[in-house]
Amino acid sequence: MRNNSPFPALIAYIPIIGWLYVYLLQRKNPFAVFHLRQSVGLFLFLVATFVIWAVVAYLLALIPYMAVFSVTLFTVVMAFYIFGFVIWVRGILNALNSKSIPLPLFGQWASRLPIA
Repeated sequence: MRNNSPFPALIAYIPIIGWLYVYLLQRKNPFAVFHLRQSVGLFLFLVATFVIWAVVAYLLALIPYMAVFSVTLFTVVMAFYIFGFVIWVRGILNALNSKSIPLPLFGQWASRLPIA
């Protein structure tokens, strides 16, 4: 395959299976590894969002009458997940168009992940 073929980069946006494919079989393809880093960065961003919400919501639930506020924070988490979906689609489109553009908000950080 060509070095900037969109197929491995596109596969990188499929969690776990795509990550393993790119990591094990396309490790020497810098274009695919770039999109692998972006995909893993997106996943870590969404997991961190959920963990932070869970901790804050649990602590707020311990305070009387603040449980309602902790439930309200869940809407913020849902907004981040919708944002994550939009960014995921944008990453897929970047891969299909053979572009190496970092994803917004965390893309520069994700480019420095020690993968491959």
